[in-house]
Amino acid sequence: QVQLVESAGGLVQAGGSLRLSCVASGSIFSPNVMGWYRQAPGKQRELVAVMGSLGSTNYAISVKGRFTISRDNAKNTVYLQMNSLIPEDTAVYYCNLNHSPYGGNYWGKGTLVTVSS
Repeated sequence: QVQLVESAGGLVQAGGSLRLSCVASGSIFSPNVMGWYRQAPGKQRELVAVMGSLGSTNYAISVKGRFTISRDNAKNTVYLQMNSLIPEDTAVYYCNLNHSPYGGNYWGKGTLVTVSS
């Protein structure tokens, strides 16, 4: 099993920045993909940014150029630096670790990010 614990989100004004972190513990092995998804009220969960254990990244078009994902494999931690936040970024952000196809897919409990206009 894998446990994922996200840092607290928060309330940010439009144009501001916020950094999320997520620490994974338990039965973690490589290769894996860690990253962030989000779910806004009334919408489906969507990919924000993910990063493979070897460094490959994938970003949602809506966040490219504003958000940066990074990870520290030694600490089993993934980060999401969010800049130039806009109200449309308001959502619950979920950390994810995916061992597919060799293992399971795991989720954190989520952390709320609210961007005020």
